[in-house]
Amino acid sequence: MVAIGEDGQREQLSYADLAAHVAGLQNSLRAAGVTQGDRVAACMPNTWQTLVGMLATTSLGAIWSCSSPDFGTQGVIDRFGQIEPKVLITCAGYRYAGKTIDQSAKLNEILERLPSLEQLIIVPYARPQARVEDYQTHASVSLWQDFYSTGGEPEFVAVPFDHPLYILYSSGTTGVPKCIIHGTGGVLLTHLKEHGLHADLAREDCLFYYTTCGWMMWNWLVSVLAIGATAVLYDGSPFHPGPERLIDLIDAERISVFGTSPKFLATLEKAGCSPA
Repeated sequence: MVAIGEDGQREQLSYADLAAHVAGLQNSLRAAGVTQGDRVAACMPNTWQTLVGMLATTSLGAIWSCSSPDFGTQGVIDRFGQIEPKVLITCAGYRYAGKTIDQSAKLNEILERLPSLEQLIIVPYARPQARVEDYQTHASVSLWQDFYSTGGEPEFVAVPFDHPLYILYSSGTTGVPKCIIHGTGGVLLTHLKEHGLHADLAREDCLFYYTTCGWMMWNWLVSVLAIGATAVLYDGSPFHPGPERLIDLIDAERISVFGTSPKFLATLEKAGCSPA
């Protein structure tokens, strides 16, 4: 998998690298008391740590739920307050449209309202100076790089076909967002079908979809790992520093399938871009 940031940073993990990170994080989550049926929440940008967090969580039979750091305080509470997470993985800051946004104040407001939390994991990301002392919570606090050691092979807790895998949410346009449970077997079969048959992806292919981690297309995108293909993750504005930013990724990363939206294409048209 390849993770690309708005600032141009590019990080690449082989399947072996990914397995070693997942195994290490899995061991530390287990040591923190995460077991089958527990909820692990994340408020994260679309980067490799988010993917490792999801795989380590679900491999233990725990349930993954993710929002995007651009959600406001109440938006996060409305979602995670319902599911009572044992662990929260979050970034200290993120980047969008050339700006760096510090999440500390917002996170402390959120932490006050998550009484179930036992472990907070901070990914410094766009705020490398982040410290555990910045966060006021009754839970244990660790920086991502200190929480686990890379190495080993992941283990997978066997769960029933319909065991919960993900908690996603309705949009919240008619009140508090409603929790939507997605089952392990159903997600895997549906996504294998859509990637392998509908999109005709194979091991030599590369899939990209412009999405945040708060949208179900992120869950769809990362399932391409089940095919053995490459997933390209992008975090940031699709138009920074220019409207051709994502289009240039097609050649740079040899993308086979490029997932986007009508609004993105209309914005390209308005900007006068004419992709070859």
